[in-house]
Amino acid sequence: MKARPTKMKLRNMSEQTAKRLALALGAVLLVLILVIALFPLLDSVGKPYEVTTYAMGSYVQQSVYGDNSEEAAVAAADAIQSLENEISWRVSGSDVQKLNNAAGKDWIELSSDTMEILEIAQDVAERSGGAFDVTIAPISRLWDFDSERQEVPDIDTIDALLPNVGYEFLRLDTEENTASLKNLDNAVDLGGVGKGAACDAAIEAYAETGAEAAIVSVGGSVGVWGQKDSGADWSIAVRDPNSDGALGALSIESGFLATSGSYEKCFTQDGKTYHHLLDPETGYPAETGLVSVTVLCDNGARADALATACFVLGLEEGQALLESYDAEGIFISTDNVITVTDGLQDRFTLTADGYTIAE
Repeated sequence: MKARPTKMKLRNMSEQTAKRLALALGAVLLVLILVIALFPLLDSVGKPYEVTTYAMGSYVQQSVYGDNSEEAAVAAADAIQSLENEISWRVSGSDVQKLNNAAGKDWIELSSDTMEILEIAQDVAERSGGAFDVTIAPISRLWDFDSERQEVPDIDTIDALLPNVGYEFLRLDTEENTASLKNLDNAVDLGGVGKGAACDAAIEAYAETGAEAAIVSVGGSVGVWGQKDSGADWSIAVRDPNSDGALGALSIESGFLATSGSYEKCFTQDGKTYHHLLDPETGYPAETGLVSVTVLCDNGARADALATACFVLGLEEGQALLESYDAEGIFISTDNVITVTDGLQDRFTLTADGYTIAE
């Protein structure tokens, strides 16, 4: 996809975002687009309005169809930026920052969007036995995979912070739209669901503005809205963990896809590679024999949370968790074996070499 900055007219864009967009133009952007975890393979269904912006720490790509496609893309970009301002712990005055600052002290009133995301996150946390946990913040900040200076934290520091991690420390009052963290040293990080939630916000904007169809991708999350003129399914490429190319294609009618992969953020120290998918029980990167999990379900934030939970749980427990949500998935192991859940068996086509599909 190619950004068209002279036509974007995106409102409420921060100065930092604008600078990042300027850097994204041209050849650099085209290279970066190739390495997102999932990306749409758009065949000819009429000419879409295509635009790339930046939010949630990732490039946001939109292909929107219909007479009001540009208006819908603007509305979606605004919705994603607004959501980031609510749920990012890095944004001053955000809901999550207020919640973290009030840890161990007060209950905080939150927006309905933030509450809904927290409810989804807590549900996955409980049903996965804590394999996904937004209270991982003290540990994830310690590892700080987004920084340039990456190193394995001191084991004593990890051990000291681990008691502060536990989804039971996050308490929600859905009737009052309030939340609290039990202890002073608790903190929440919604990075594990943020990109999927951004796709939810975009799809809602498309529906409200009357877009005919659209695909939005935010990092490793994708949302698909509406139908092609031909009535055919959409074809979505799944990232090859061993290259910047595609592993294969997944045919879907609509819904949300999210991928968690050990290749996304990682560094090597003393000959060992460490990735960003942390096990809340140990405080270290999860080691379950998987390199990637892709999840398809009816909600972007939930798909995001499930992809991480399944990665941490491993193949067998991950499959059971997806089944409990009536969701589908693609698991890729460290020995290049691909396991596809029953509902996707006839929808996934392997195109990359070096892999086998489990029977």
